[in-house]
Amino acid sequence: MSQHTNQSWGGRFSEPVDAFVARFTASVDFDKRLYKHDIQGSIAHATMLAKVGVLSDAERDTIIDGLNAIRGEIEAGNFDWRVDLEDVHMNIEAKLTERIGITGKKLHTGRSRNDQVATDIRLWLREEIDVILAEISRLQDGLLSQAEQHAEVIMPGFTHLQTAQPVTFGHHLLAWFEMLSRDYERLVDCRKRVNRMPLGSAALAGTTYPIERSITCELLGFEAISGNSLDGVSDRDFAIEFCAAASLAMMHLSRFSEELVLWTSAQFNFIDLPDRFCTGSSIMPQKKNPDVPELVRGKSGRVYGHLMGLLTLMKSQPLAYNKDNQEDKEPLFDAVDTLRDSLRAFADMIPAIQPKVEVMREAARRGFSTATDLADYLVRKGLPFRDCHEIVGKAVKYGVDSGKDLAEMSLDELRQFSEQITDDVFAVLTLEGSVGARDHIGGTAPKQVRAAVGRGRELLANR
Repeated sequence: MSQHTNQSWGGRFSEPVDAFVARFTASVDFDKRLYKHDIQGSIAHATMLAKVGVLSDAERDTIIDGLNAIRGEIEAGNFDWRVDLEDVHMNIEAKLTERIGITGKKLHTGRSRNDQVATDIRLWLREEIDVILAEISRLQDGLLSQAEQHAEVIMPGFTHLQTAQPVTFGHHLLAWFEMLSRDYERLVDCRKRVNRMPLGSAALAGTTYPIERSITCELLGFEAISGNSLDGVSDRDFAIEFCAAASLAMMHLSRFSEELVLWTSAQFNFIDLPDRFCTGSSIMPQKKNPDVPELVRGKSGRVYGHLMGLLTLMKSQPLAYNKDNQEDKEPLFDAVDTLRDSLRAFADMIPAIQPKVEVMREAARRGFSTATDLADYLVRKGLPFRDCHEIVGKAVKYGVDSGKDLAEMSLDELRQFSEQITDDVFAVLTLEGSVGARDHIGGTAPKQVRAAVGRGRELLANR
């Protein structure tokens, strides 16, 4: 009689699996994090089997009690995970049979590991998306508080990383609020497709047992039942979609990180990050490195890689389930962990940022940031915009040569470029006049920043 390392499927085999192959093909080292959801799905499955008469009520109760006891062992750190049992599913089932005897072997009636794992991953990812959504909201709340507090703080706005026009710091922060709002919407939409139940698809064709999938669907809180058993066990597009949404969110956090890194540099010196979000240098005692944003910026690449990895994993698979799909979990797990932790770090860090108000204002005064305001002023005097553009360009050149900003020039100096310029021009050349004039929805005026903060708070309250 041959000895088999896995009694759940060893009947057809005449020799045990090679020890290296057993380790190579096992997934328990990483999929054991699904234990809670595997047990949740098994309890719902057992409940359904009892309702349709496949299990007795006594068998159902024995199974559920055994599963709850196993969950307690795992959470107490007393569970012995065995590589020879391959995965989280067989480890739990084997322990259940050991605890309650032959009744434990009845749990798997009417299902397969194929639909079991597909269900577990969806249950796990649904829960993780909810955590991520909460972290996005927490980060957005911090942005709103900062934006409201600094609605009138003026800084340079940039295009091509060159000074363009003055904006308020609050307005700049609200740009990130908008990006995160779209990230939130994408994840909410993704969750709808995650929340479809494959359990009942069995190995690939369904089952001959009289199961009622609507019962398990309701018990597990799924919104819908997968409509095709082949598709239910084999596709991982929901995981790919999550990684796509996660990649976009990480891209936004990476851009935000880049600005924080620039702003904390000696060359910009726009903000101060608290010491708890920074580290020092082993050789240069003066250094204060913005490690949290730098690391988040770097971590974006690994999430992009997981997206490409999952797309490549699925691109050549025939229906239905293939062992390839064991490779879906580690990239998905890491993408979730990376996005969640990056958001958590930012949600902790953003409320602690201290803008250096006078440094920002002085930077906005340099670089002729109110040049467009002068052009707009001349347009209102009746000149064509293209002529105004040329006039202001000449004034800027004069300012570069003389070392004067537009607001620092005298009226006579400005009038040498156009007689349409009168003493009311200085109202539009001030930084406050520039930002205050952009008083419309989406504009940088302090009034509009406060209105946007109000809309943002209403949005968060209604989630």
